[in-house]
Amino acid sequence: MVASGGKYTRLAMALHWIVAALIVANVALAWTWKYVPDDAVRPLIDTHKSIGITVLGLAILRVLWRAAHPPPPLPRSYSSFERAGAHAAHAALYVLIFALPITGWLHDSAWRAAPTHPMYWFGLFYWPRFGFLQGYPAAEQDHLHDVLGLVHIYFGYVLYALFTLHVAAALKHQFVDRDAELQRMLPWGRV
Repeated sequence: MVASGGKYTRLAMALHWIVAALIVANVALAWTWKYVPDDAVRPLIDTHKSIGITVLGLAILRVLWRAAHPPPPLPRSYSSFERAGAHAAHAALYVLIFALPITGWLHDSAWRAAPTHPMYWFGLFYWPRFGFLQGYPAAEQDHLHDVLGLVHIYFGYVLYALFTLHVAAALKHQFVDRDAELQRMLPWGRV
């Protein structure tokens, strides 16, 4: 079932904007914690983890919804290059929306202090870690933690670039090409 009139379904729109807002909030948290007092860092990191797990859950819901509700076709005015680029960028964004929370979860699970610092989703309930990353000798565990942290950070940089490209392309189509691009992902207005 394709959304009528070239628009995404309302749930697809909601998931898109909620996930985008949560990712922006998580980036802001990650950039903030090095500038706050030491006693405020752990709550920011715990919130960052909870948001990441929430993004992962919403990403799963988003993929399931999309499998049953294909997106509207791209406007006919798009060139074949733009169509291929849009599909490739969207696929990469989906991969990153999964890869970032998973690598963050792995990074957190490899933390040597994880057994003495349980993780709680927004303080409400215990969130498990990947047990296979625990129990290594301290030096190996620290190395795993560092490597997984770098992978998580580098995926973040790739996401920044793709996010910028995604927003720039949408604005270009909306304001330069005069396509009704933003209206496809907003609940108001017509396409």
